[in-house]
Amino acid sequence: MSICTPSSSSSSSSSSSESSSSTKAWIVHGVVVGAAVAVALGAHVYLKHTRSAKFRSRVVGIIPARFASSRFQGKPLVQILGKPMIQRTWERAKMATTLDQVVVATDDEKIAECCRGFGADVIMTSESCRNGTERCNEALQKLEKKYDVVVNIQGDEPLIEPEVIDGIVKALQAAPDAVFSTAVTSLKPEDAFDPNRVKCVVDTRGYAVYFSRGLIPYNKLVLSYVTSGSSFSFYLSYDTKFLKIYPELPPTPLQLEEDLEQLKVLENGYKMKVIKVDHEAHGVDTPEDVEKIEGFMRERNLP
Repeated sequence: MSICTPSSSSSSSSSSSESSSSTKAWIVHGVVVGAAVAVALGAHVYLKHTRSAKFRSRVVGIIPARFASSRFQGKPLVQILGKPMIQRTWERAKMATTLDQVVVATDDEKIAECCRGFGADVIMTSESCRNGTERCNEALQKLEKKYDVVVNIQGDEPLIEPEVIDGIVKALQAAPDAVFSTAVTSLKPEDAFDPNRVKCVVDTRGYAVYFSRGLIPYNKLVLSYVTSGSSFSFYLSYDTKFLKIYPELPPTPLQLEEDLEQLKVLENGYKMKVIKVDHEAHGVDTPEDVEKIEGFMRERNLP
């Protein structure tokens, strides 16, 4: 696979909205999740810091990218209508108004060379990182500037909406008792029983109750539920204090059972803020997805 040729930026927009006031299942969407916590302080002490106008004001977006993948090797460099996917993701993330900096974190020199070619800041990370969260944490430690919030931006979402990134960052800034935030969107009936579409139950105040690969909550009128439910797609952002301790948290039973990192956060007693957005994710998990997303872009005349 050839190294990319830098191209010009593209843009589009979409709107986001606050999560429903009633407890519902939402499928968490391709956007990054925001998180924050005062680990050593009591909740009442931590809340006092929210009075500052600069609370969680410094925000960095990190795009973790690796070349090796069991399902799709070299995925970040795959061409989508003439541009490498990692470039399209970076260009979209740069449009978010809440991000002070956007960097790519990778352990692969081919990806790094490609990203530097189109102007991205690159942080080299270890091959031992087990997931995107650990790669974000390592990259954060290597950045010269200090940040309050880290947004984990999935590199395989080339059509990610900058408004969604802004939405989860603002939600985290407005929820001092949360360590983490994410966006969800309505669940399509055909995705209801797909284990790759992770479902989320949200409480009446917009905090995550549970995530599952199964259909939750149970509803005897299944069709009624499916038409009003939703699904999840691994975009996270965290308060930097929390991100530093996250790798040290022990694995939890439900996290291992569902194979979902979010559950380790909830099972350890931390809160996650959830917002609902009107955005359809277009992730690339397999080579077949490339053709699908290119067809979608052609239909809508997206550059």
